[in-house]
Amino acid sequence: MKILLFDDFQLGALKGDAVVDVSAVVRDIPRVGPQDLMAGLIEHFADYRQRLEDAVARGSGVPLAKVRIRPPLPRPRNIDCMAVNYMEDGTRSEPAPINAFHKSPSAVIGNGDTMVLPDVPATIFEGEAEVALVIGKRASNVRAADAMKYIFGYMNFIDGSARGLPPAGNTFYQMKSRDTFAPIGPYIVTADEIADPQNLQIRLWVNGTVKQNFNTSDMAHKIPRCVEWVTSIHALEAGDVLATGTNHRGLSAFQDGDVVEIETEGLGRLRFNVRDDLKRTWARQTRLERQQQKGEGVTTPQLTGKYAK
Repeated sequence: MKILLFDDFQLGALKGDAVVDVSAVVRDIPRVGPQDLMAGLIEHFADYRQRLEDAVARGSGVPLAKVRIRPPLPRPRNIDCMAVNYMEDGTRSEPAPINAFHKSPSAVIGNGDTMVLPDVPATIFEGEAEVALVIGKRASNVRAADAMKYIFGYMNFIDGSARGLPPAGNTFYQMKSRDTFAPIGPYIVTADEIADPQNLQIRLWVNGTVKQNFNTSDMAHKIPRCVEWVTSIHALEAGDVLATGTNHRGLSAFQDGDVVEIETEGLGRLRFNVRDDLKRTWARQTRLERQQQKGEGVTTPQLTGKYAK
């Protein structure tokens, strides 16, 4: 099942290319806001699934193009992101030590929304295409062998980054937790619809040009190990998000006016815009293209605008 929030944060389920309003099915779930609704549904999904499926079967739905798609998890309690978690197409000789970081829940935006690049002296702004796990029930000290039982579903995820901020070494918090730096969606796909999450093709386009194109089979620390490690540090709750990392070789600068799209096999396509009021520009090369240009180094210099050198 593909589950989403739309328009005034009504609960919907996909039926082909249409969304069926299934809000009536879940009106008994206690909530203050839409995140409570989603967390309650995810935690008790077994109790609601048949009624949801019946409602979808009966409903005619509205074309997706005629609704406003909202973030399917507007304010998760936790957003954990795996760091340096790909073998980069075999260019890494061994996996990096397992590591992760927190991203602020206020960073979440949805399909059609805008990532805003802040007025800070970043050397570059990038967005990493990733698959995110949606946790289905409280998960604490989960063994890798049991990890898949705790996954409710999957969705597209972008990890926005403001790289190179001073002082050197003061990195993840100010780089990753900016408002609007976590586009997610357009919907959650329940785990039963994804036969093998370790064999999904992920693509990212900037203004129609493919920049990232890689497979989750290249993941260094596989999904069960990621769940095991993160839940050994702190508990995850229903509706929390664990993003699984990216292959960095295709990363390129995000800048004003960009239209960015990510599509993971089976998870739909998420589309969002980029705004930079300072109108800064960078070369359009990916990291891999820069590395392949003799003498050009591995960084992409800022070409124009405030903070250009």
